[in-house]
Amino acid sequence: MFKGSMVAIVTPFSNEGTFDEERYRQLIEFQIENGTDVIVPCGTTGESATVDVAEHARIIEVCIDQVKKRVPVVAGTGANATAEAIELSKKAKKMGADGVLLVCPYYNKPSQEGVYRHYKAIAEAVALPQILYNVPGRTGINMSAATTCRLAEIDNIVAIKEASGDLIQVSEIIANAGDKIDVISGDDFLTFPMMACGAVGVISVSANIVPAQVKAMVQATFDGRYDDARKLHLDLLDLHSAMFIEANPVPVKTSLSLMGKIDAGVRLPLVEMTQGNLDTLKNVLTKHALI
Repeated sequence: MFKGSMVAIVTPFSNEGTFDEERYRQLIEFQIENGTDVIVPCGTTGESATVDVAEHARIIEVCIDQVKKRVPVVAGTGANATAEAIELSKKAKKMGADGVLLVCPYYNKPSQEGVYRHYKAIAEAVALPQILYNVPGRTGINMSAATTCRLAEIDNIVAIKEASGDLIQVSEIIANAGDKIDVISGDDFLTFPMMACGAVGVISVSANIVPAQVKAMVQATFDGRYDDARKLHLDLLDLHSAMFIEANPVPVKTSLSLMGKIDAGVRLPLVEMTQGNLDTLKNVLTKHALI
């Protein structure tokens, strides 16, 4: 249902720290012009953890308004409280989102049964296509392949964004439930190997700054042009790595600022990059002719 090169779009802030709606609309146009298949607002890269409820809803609303059905919008509506995730997801549905992205409950570290019941409750409460999101490095727990396969039996759970970094786990999901749930890469540097195993694309951080290149790599893989895809994958590897030399989305927002597209501001507790990492980032961006 949701396939291809999908961007976890950043949320730009003004110098005063407020949501910069005009720059956001411009970023969305940049993505669509460069072939991005799906826009994902209010994910981790969109700083969902530090926007308030009203801002969260407004960011999704602006995205849907600007996209105007040209591509699907999958709204980040996950939370570590099931009731909150349901509320956010219902709001996204009312605004016209095409689907929701639901991060695995973080901090409270539920059991696998708790994870299953969390997602089952959201699926039963909100009639929208839903993408699970497994990112143990952020949440503190790993959703097992067995739990994902169990959730795949629920009709409106259509995909999982897998960012565990575990190709064995990814392969187990595809082998055991690939006919019932799509796997989407949540790690830019693993998109090509994951697609070789059967993943259907990526929800990308790097696509914020190189949307055409990420799309080209994904499309080459879909087309079976594996030599081309491999070359693009390897060419972009240092750029993907640079997006995570500090906590996401600090490097990618800094990159967009250096490219003249947004202000670099992030919200506390995130702060600006250290000088050494900034120098490294500038070198990579210069190599790729982005600045």
